[in-house]
Parts: sequence; C-alpha cells; structure tokens
Amino acid sequence: MKSYWPQLTGKQPAALVFSLLLALTVSLASNAENPTAQSKEKPPVKTEASAEGEGHSNVGGLKWVTWTDNLFEQAKKENKLVILDLEAVWCHWCHVMDEKTYSQPEVAQLLRDHFICVKVDQDARPDLSTRYDDYGWPATIFFDSKGQELAKRQGFIRPLEMTELLKKLIAKPIPEEDAKKPAAIQYSSASVLPKELRAELLKKHIDGFDPDEGAWGFGHKFLDWDSVEFALGRAHDGNQQAAQMAKKTMIGQINLIDPVWGGVYQYSTDGDWKHKHFEKIMQMQGENLKIFSLGYLYFKDPKFLKAAQDIERYLRTFLMSPDGAFLTSQDADVKKGQHSEWYFALSDTERKKHGIPRIDKHIYSRENGWAINGLTWLYRATGDKKYLDEAVKATEWIMKNRSLSGGGFRHDASDGAGPYLGDTLYMGRALLSLYEATGERKWLAASQQAADFINAHFVDKAHAGFVSMDAGKSTFQKPQPVLEENIALCRYANLLYHYSGKKEDKSMAQSCMRYLATPEIARLRQILVAGTLLCDGELSDDPAHVTIVGSKSDAVAKTLFQEANKYPVSYKRVEWFDRKEGPMPNSDVEYPEMPKPAAFACANQRCSRPVYTAAEVTPLIDKMTKNKAK
Repeated sequence: MKSYWPQLTGKQPAALVFSLLLALTVSLASNAENPTAQSKEKPPVKTEASAEGEGHSNVGGLKWVTWTDNLFEQAKKENKLVILDLEAVWCHWCHVMDEKTYSQPEVAQLLRDHFICVKVDQDARPDLSTRYDDYGWPATIFFDSKGQELAKRQGFIRPLEMTELLKKLIAKPIPEEDAKKPAAIQYSSASVLPKELRAELLKKHIDGFDPDEGAWGFGHKFLDWDSVEFALGRAHDGNQQAAQMAKKTMIGQINLIDPVWGGVYQYSTDGDWKHKHFEKIMQMQGENLKIFSLGYLYFKDPKFLKAAQDIERYLRTFLMSPDGAFLTSQDADVKKGQHSEWYFALSDTERKKHGIPRIDKHIYSRENGWAINGLTWLYRATGDKKYLDEAVKATEWIMKNRSLSGGGFRHDASDGAGPYLGDTLYMGRALLSLYEATGERKWLAASQQAADFINAHFVDKAHAGFVSMDAGKSTFQKPQPVLEENIALCRYANLLYHYSGKKEDKSMAQSCMRYLATPEIARLRQILVAGTLLCDGELSDDPAHVTIVGSKSDAVAKTLFQEANKYPVSYKRVEWFDRKEGPMPNSDVEYPEMPKPAAFACANQRCSRPVYTAAEVTPLIDKMTKNKAK
C-alpha cells in the first residue's frame, strides 16, 4: 500500500497521554445519542485548530484562545470566568460538542458575555491532559478568575445542560462539591507491595477478567497491555489460566484491527468487540505492537504476528512522515461529528472516494517513543531489519529535532509548559529497547542520559514517585504524580539499573514503587492493577540474564544474540559482550575468553556453561530460571 502522506499534505491542515483511563471514562453519551440520526446532518464548517487551540473558528461566534500563563490575569481584568474545552483531534464527541452545543445561540451568547473560552488539544499539552484525563475527551473545566476550579464535566454536554450550568456558575461562581481537593495522602515508606495488598490486587486482576469475551472489564473492550503482559509472565511461569486469559484477550483484540488499512481502533463498547470506536491513537498502536510481538513469541501463533505486522503497516502508510518520524493520530470521523461505521466497512478504494479521516501531523517525542518501542519488539520477534531501520530512523529524527540539554526531550518543536515527564520517559524506554535489540552501546548511553534528566527535573520532595512536569516550573497547578507514568518509569528505571549498574536508576524505580505501593494509589483502579503488580514483581527479582560473548562482526554471535532476544518474556537482560568495546557497562559477571562465540545464562547468583548454537539458547535459559507460579 502506498503512503498517503502526499495527499494529506495538500488537503488537510496540520493539526494523549492516551491513558487507559480514557477508554474507561470517555463519554457515555453515545448511549443516549442516535448515531444514525447524526449521520444525516452536516458537521459545522470550520478551520482547524493549532496544537493548543489557537486559530479555532468562531463556533457560535465565539473567539477561542489557547492556554497562556496570563490567562487568569486577563479573566480578572475583564471580570470573566474561564471555560477550558480540553479536546482531542481524533475525538468524535469533541466534534459533536462543537456542532450541537457551542453552536447553539443561547450557549454561545452566555459564553461570549461571561467567559474567556479556551480550547486545547490534549495531545499537545500533557500537563493539562494528565490533570484531567479522568474526565475523558472532551473534558470541560470551569474556573473563576483566580484559577480555582468551579466545575468539571466529562464527555458530551447537551445544550440545555450546558445552558443551565453556565447560568448557575455566572450567578454563583463557587466550587461544586466534586471540584474540591481530595484529602492529602501519606505515601508508603516501603518500595514493595505489602503481602496482603499484593494478594488483593492479584485477586482483582483475576476476578476482573471477562471469561466470555476476554479482556479486563465488562463494559469497554480493549487490550490493556499491562494486564496481558502480566498474564503472559504468569503463563511463562506455568500458570495455564493466565495463558488462556492472555490468548483470549489477544484474539478478541484482533477484532479492533482495521482489516483494510491496518492499525488498531481505540476500543469497543457494549461489552463486546463489535461496537468499535474508530480513532487510531499512537499509544494504542505502539503498545499493541509490542504485545502482539511478545504474544507471537510465546504462543507461536501466526495470527498474532499478522496483527503486529498490520499495525506496523498502518504506521508506515499513514503515520510516518517523509523524514521517518511518526505523526500522532487519525480521526474517528471522515466527516466531523458524523459516526463513521459505514465508512470503515468499505474497501480501500471506496473509502478514498469519500476522503481520508484527518491525520494529526504533530510529531511528539512521547508518541514516537511508543512507536519506536513497538517496532523494536517486532524486530526482535521476526529478525526483519526493516522494522529496526524504521525504529532507528524515527529515533534519529527525534534526537536531532526534539532533544534538550542534559538528555531530555521536548514534546513538540516548542512546549507550552514543558518539559513533560512522558516525553523523556517513553523516549528513554525506547532507547533502552533499541540497546536490547541491537547491543549498540550508544543507545544505552542515550537512555541513561534520559534517566538522569528525569532525576534532575521531575522529582518532587512532597511526593513519592515522579511528577508529570518539571517540578521547578511555576504554573497555576502544582505538578502531580501520574499513575501510568510511574508504572512505566518504575519498570524502565529498574531494567536500566540491571544494564547500567547505577544505584541512582534503582533508586528511581524504588521511589516510583513507594508511590504505587501506597494503598490509596494501588486501589485507584478496580480492575486494571497489573501494571503495579509488574513493577512489584520486577523490583523483587532479577531479570533472566543472557550474554553473548563474541565479536559483533561474527555471524554466529549475531544469531545467538537474536535467538536470546526471542526468549518469550519481557523482563530479561540480553547483552552482547564484544571485548573490543571494553568492559560491559554493568560488569557484575566475569566471562572467560572463548575460542568461538558463545552464550551464557545467569540466574539466582549462578551462571551456566557456554552453549554455541541458537537451538541451545532457549533450553539453557529455561534451565537457569526457576518456574514460579505468580
């Protein structure tokens, strides 16, 4: 399939953290609205927004502005309140809000007379999206002129409901009960889960699985990558129930892969895999790419490999820029505000007759980190160098165009309130994944610099864990830790420690775990608790450790290294020791001089004899690692 970039460049103006909570908290207004009726109406004609909302058309005659540092000063001078419409480029119900609510005359008049109206693309401002991601997109937040939150709403707001709310806030601008700050939390002093709490979370993980449809939860259906990865780990340790959980979920998720263009849709509603929401966002692509690659390595099922390759095909065809970096997302609607199920049932040729849903062409570091990590896993699963080449090309572009002094990464070409933790975290993880896949030490060095940048910029002494934006920046909001980011950072920093040997990396992971082990945090989610369990398990154990001793120019050594990378667990340490490069970064094991390339496996404070053929590598690792039913 040919790339669609040339057509998109001429016809569509340029425009997450998508967190798992988005899929669970996105507006349930779809149950009340009639998509069939909507499809008969024309969406509003408007110009596209910039990254943060500036340049939005005057929907309803309103002037939409972006978020600025002097926003509340302006509100005070004009004696106005502030409404923040936090939207997503790809979001169907965000488009419906513009069409049905903001264009309604009474709503528009109230906003024009009494509010400063702010629109922000949540993908462009991770500081705002992580603050309000519990509210789904669109999220609507109302402030007084001092920046105090008065009210918050999730999802589509009907015109009458909006009118009544606006009148209430204008008449009496005081915070609603649910807008008050939560009670302070006493964070855990231990960097492990208490035994009872771990058992509680494991029970939630098991009980939350839907045995009929697969996946965790009984409403929205999507592949929660942490839950599947945790299940695959338990399956590797001999738990057959976990193996069936992972496999059933992955089979179900294949229903959300676009059979024509590839790529994975965000989720399905109604407790099954048939009621699809068609937006394609990068975190879903990258994390699904990793899980299907890992699932293929474990189950050896070709349909899982095909799923991974279909996701890569979509990324290459639709979301790859001419320079090789990755774009952000694709809209769910071919015509804004109109449900597009009919469109995605068409063939490639028929779809193109109606146009192509908008691509958000911003190039964000965070989103590229997700894509690069997924591609390295597909390379590990297949050995096909084209996937590695794509990952390297994107990495080189981001390092050239988004790097910050000290090893961090900007979000975009310029940041409204950055740097943000997510960009450096997910690029750091991607760089470490490149090192694991290639053994090239430049990637490990760059990953270590990213970790050092995180330690220098995102620590807040008031919290365990790490906060989502630079703790030293002055903003209207105090930087807060975010659950998903601390899960990812815990796992990344701990694995980096095993490669680097730096105690600072281990300390980062332990700090994250103190945040995650706090009971109020650990219980935040009713079902999706596997990420915390993964962190706890990995911090408590060493990864499977395989080292290839031999020259990097030797074909046999390369084959041994690739075979070690195919070992079907995610928590492993695979290294390539070429003596010409000097000592290993973490020289915790001494290896003898070998007359020919060899593989060694280490576990439980002991190392194996050498083996010399690819066929011996997996049995060797199996022998050295004890099976543990988790």
